[in-house]
Amino acid sequence: MIHVQELTKRYGDKLALDHVSFDVQQGEVLGLLGLNGAGKTTTMNILTGYISATSGRAIVDGHDVAREPIEAKRVIGYLPEQLAFYTDMRVREYLDFVCDLKGVKKGRQEHVAEICERVGIAHMTSRLIRNLSRGYRQRLGFAQALVGNPKVLILDEPTAGLDPSQVIEIRSLIQELGKTRTVIFSSHVLSEVQAVCTRVVVLHNGRLLADDTPENLGRALRSTHRMVARIQGEPAQVRAALAPYEGLTIEVLGQKEPTAYDYVIEGAEGEDIRADVFRALARADLPLLSTYGNETSLEDIFLHLVAAQRYSA
Repeated sequence: MIHVQELTKRYGDKLALDHVSFDVQQGEVLGLLGLNGAGKTTTMNILTGYISATSGRAIVDGHDVAREPIEAKRVIGYLPEQLAFYTDMRVREYLDFVCDLKGVKKGRQEHVAEICERVGIAHMTSRLIRNLSRGYRQRLGFAQALVGNPKVLILDEPTAGLDPSQVIEIRSLIQELGKTRTVIFSSHVLSEVQAVCTRVVVLHNGRLLADDTPENLGRALRSTHRMVARIQGEPAQVRAALAPYEGLTIEVLGQKEPTAYDYVIEGAEGEDIRADVFRALARADLPLLSTYGNETSLEDIFLHLVAAQRYSA
């Protein structure tokens, strides 16, 4: 559905994008991650035809954005980071105006009503845009992106300015839309990207650092030779239970519950100690109450990739 090939963009002497390539299939929700100035918004602006690339190609639904801009834009719904409205218009007037721009004629009233219901502004259609809160303006921006049922949605910070309950609603809407559409969105909230995206592209200084699922990216960082565990029993009992396994180091972090202590248990690099520890504790009748420390968040992955890039540079 989207094909980005060797995309490069220069602003004078500044290289904003450096030969970036990736594909997005129908039904995928792609998260675009990067620090400020990484090239996320530049990529989105090229895909939507707002700016041109210095070199490379961007294909949307078979249409070259540079050579067939009108055809490409017909299949794209875009929510920019900086929203701009005619604030003297009412919500319904503005969405009618967007329908005119996108050539939506048949069933317009029902179409707009459905969109307003989906994004939670059905009760705001007669309100002047200038009187809307930041959150409702964000919802209106989402509504205009949905006009015409585009095959592709490109969303730049779609939950900015929303309260926690609204964020959950918009996340659910993105996941629902992603089942039948292609969605690209950027966000500074990495937990949000991890919750919604099926794939992640990481940009840094205009270069593509990673392109994979969050699970695959995290697998390389996940540690199985080290675990933090809460175990019911005295430290001497735990040490005795694990003594048959040579090479294990056991550090007591302290008593966190009555009769339960937290431990750092570590084996040799590359060794998976989890099953052995579990079996040893079970044989000694020492309940393993919880383990943690092996989970890898998208924030961990992102910081690791950026730090590795800085170090190599």
